[in-house]
Amino acid sequence: MNPALHFTMAPLENAASEPATLSVVPVQFVIAGWTGRNAEAIEHHIQELAALGIARPSKVPLYYRASAALLTTASTIETLGLTASGEAEPMLLMAQGQWWLGLGSDHTDREVESYSVAVSKQMCAKPVAPTVWRWADVQGHQDQLQLQSEIWEGGQWVTYQKGLLSAIRPLQSLRDGFWPAGQAAEGSFMLCGTLGAIPNAQGKGIRWAEKMRLTLHDPVLNRRISHTYAQQALTW
Repeated sequence: MNPALHFTMAPLENAASEPATLSVVPVQFVIAGWTGRNAEAIEHHIQELAALGIARPSKVPLYYRASAALLTTASTIETLGLTASGEAEPMLLMAQGQWWLGLGSDHTDREVESYSVAVSKQMCAKPVAPTVWRWADVQGHQDQLQLQSEIWEGGQWVTYQKGLLSAIRPLQSLRDGFWPAGQAAEGSFMLCGTLGAIPNAQGKGIRWAEKMRLTLHDPVLNRRISHTYAQQALTW
């Protein structure tokens, strides 16, 4: 059995109760890819990955199964060499009989991804923020949620991704596309897609970074989820 992950269940802004803890053992982990809501957004992501030698997807969206043991709230992960990079993604999880919204990074080995996307998904731990929101509290205004990532580059934090969840397909449609209504087991997790990387001054988009900071901001309920993690490269 995989170890339990422990999350703070963030209350609503004016709620009187203190944040509670949600403990859940991951039993199934799915990564939804190519989830852009419009054709241009999807094509942009396809092209930036094509620049790394990664083939076009056979269909969109596409679901990848991955080991649930990869999920971690740790602040450091280990990767092989300098070919892996992360990307901020909204995350849905089933616990205590209901859905929750969190934040994670589909950290992926890009060299391996050039010959097998499915294998590359298994190569790296998947950092997730230790805070979640009740999905029922945000589902109605999910398109207004703001997703952002920053990377530590050149001795400073640089914006790497930024946009609204309106650029991603409605999360419940991605969830229901894999788990028909009521069929997701306790401990089911899904990363729900990402935004394109913002190129640096040299025109490079997807790239390695020593540290990454993820943020999901809810301007309606005035709260945010954030998580910072480092990747330690295993070299020889």
